[in-house]
Amino acid sequence: MGERPTVAIVTDSTACIPGEVAAHYGIEIVPVHLIVGGRTYADSLTADTSEFYERLRTSSERPTTAAPSPGMYVEAIGRAARRAESVLVITVSAQFSAMHDSARAAIDLVRAESAPGSGGLDVRLLDSRNAAMAQGFVVLEAARVAAAGASIDEVVARAEAMTSDVTLLAMLDTLSFLAKSGRVPRVAAWFVGVLQVKPIVRFGATKIKLAARTRSRERALDKMAALFAEATAGRPVHVAVHHANASADADRLLAAAQGSTHVVESYVTEFTQVMGAHTGPGLVGLAWWCEGGEPNP
Repeated sequence: MGERPTVAIVTDSTACIPGEVAAHYGIEIVPVHLIVGGRTYADSLTADTSEFYERLRTSSERPTTAAPSPGMYVEAIGRAARRAESVLVITVSAQFSAMHDSARAAIDLVRAESAPGSGGLDVRLLDSRNAAMAQGFVVLEAARVAAAGASIDEVVARAEAMTSDVTLLAMLDTLSFLAKSGRVPRVAAWFVGVLQVKPIVRFGATKIKLAARTRSRERALDKMAALFAEATAGRPVHVAVHHANASADADRLLAAAQGSTHVVESYVTEFTQVMGAHTGPGLVGLAWWCEGGEPNP
């Protein structure tokens, strides 16, 4: 990492950043809570979530999720502050979760507890306006700029610019899990189930919208690859492929992406359990950003 950075980054587990990458940049990850069968677990990326998704498929009892408490953010900010002069907290889209409010409350507590006359810790809050690795790429760019010695204002400016540069597409086996979480109208989930289509959904800064409908997983994967190739247009691209218990499809989608454009950074990650609880098993997603300009809509 070189010299001590002036800015440290805090984010939440919904960013789906691989653990070794977060560790390399010193990114503090605050886990979301997952409640299953009356027990609370810390959200994480694990090597094998097949048991979790099998339970999700077969159980009538659905897991629920809860945002981290302000106290968890206070602790993460404290750890980050030991390594840097300033802290930037980047959350999942405030449109989708209460995490932004929890982080704001934590920052208010940190500022209130700062010693009078000391100036206190310079801690900022940014809504990524995204989720999964679309959020993760905002976080990673902020961390990279910070590692290069940028000031807190420069780091915030880069992160803010990134919020509109990232794109997230996802193919779902069904919209029923999103419908139950309140993210799409219930009638949309019923309609998709009747027609037996595989929806491709675009997650944006303010809403989730349908990007395409296909009749099979194979066609959905091909359509996602085509949408990606069209949007990136041969430019250098940073890409992450997500999956929810669908690793073979994720590998196929990454290969297609790498064959269509100049990929300069790539990851394949399974969704964390909290993300999977909202989307259901079988999801395959693409998150990316292009160097040299915003991706095509």
